[in-house]
Amino acid sequence: MGKNVVGFGHRPPTEGEFAAHPAGTSGRGAFSNGSGRFESEHRVLIDDGWGTLDDEAPALKTSVGIDATRSIIARNVSPYLPFDRSINPYRGCEHGCIYCFARPTHAFLGLSPGQDFEARLFAKPKAASLLAAELRKPGYSVRPMALGTNTDPYQPIDGRFQITREILKVLCDFRHPVAIVTKSNRVLRDIDILSEMASMNLARVALSVTTLDRKLARTMEPRAPTPDRRLEAIAKLSAAGIPTAVMTAPIIPALNDHELEAILERAYEAGARNAAYVVLRLPLEIKDLFAEWLEAQQPGRAKHVMSLIRSMRGGKDYDAEWGKRMKGTGVYADLIAKRFKLACERLGLNQQWPAQRVDLFQPPPKAGDQMQLL
Repeated sequence: MGKNVVGFGHRPPTEGEFAAHPAGTSGRGAFSNGSGRFESEHRVLIDDGWGTLDDEAPALKTSVGIDATRSIIARNVSPYLPFDRSINPYRGCEHGCIYCFARPTHAFLGLSPGQDFEARLFAKPKAASLLAAELRKPGYSVRPMALGTNTDPYQPIDGRFQITREILKVLCDFRHPVAIVTKSNRVLRDIDILSEMASMNLARVALSVTTLDRKLARTMEPRAPTPDRRLEAIAKLSAAGIPTAVMTAPIIPALNDHELEAILERAYEAGARNAAYVVLRLPLEIKDLFAEWLEAQQPGRAKHVMSLIRSMRGGKDYDAEWGKRMKGTGVYADLIAKRFKLACERLGLNQQWPAQRVDLFQPPPKAGDQMQLL
């Protein structure tokens, strides 16, 4: 069954129409705010002949709701991920990266993976206490906890809520290993906790650097810190003794793939000693959101970019097959893999890190606990 159409006019939407202002919204990544895939209505904005679209788009303010989740550790059994448990302090992400693979998760909330994802956010203020309770459960088995696997734990609203810092305090108190992925230099706020944990081989951080081009970064990931600030964060984390890696992700053919070696070099100079990459993924709603952004921001190369993306996905916009979704297939994907391998070998990246310690895990005593007799 098709979706009902809600908007100005009395005709179904056609290609090129938007569910938000067609000029986009300043400081946001997505140009549209179409209904999620589970909704029965499809919202569009159509010029009604009275100058509806003549004015500039209104500012899109960020709102933050409370996620009253009762558990905080998410688990997975994927053989292709280096972790089996993770924590996401927030739903949605104000960074607004147009390529973000987490955008489709907003549809589960009845919201749009478009502008809603980056402006209608949800915080989990009880995350730290929930985590402590779960870590105290009898039989809890320790393995590294991942932060930043879905949305960024250091997105701008964390400056207000500081949920990520509270989570790290718990992990440090319990001597629990953690691995963080972020594209924000705000991680430096917690360098005191992370350096203490790193001294016990309990912490490591990966910074995502997608491009060195500030102009491209500002349109592609509009509210994330600049590439230079991320590289500075790598340098400061590394200087503090925290094992630091660089994520060159996503690699987008004919848009940022030519920067691969330069990003790895700059990250190595800053102190990163490990690296990884992922080619662009376009599952579900991201396909249309990215194509829309590409036509607006890179009209001269949009067709070429999409053609190369399809060449790495068996002729489709996306192939979700396990083992292929992260790296792609075909000649172009093989070339990226070879370039990455050669650059890492030349720089000395991806030397084996020792496994994070799990033997130090020990729930701290709670108030009222009886002391053990010696």
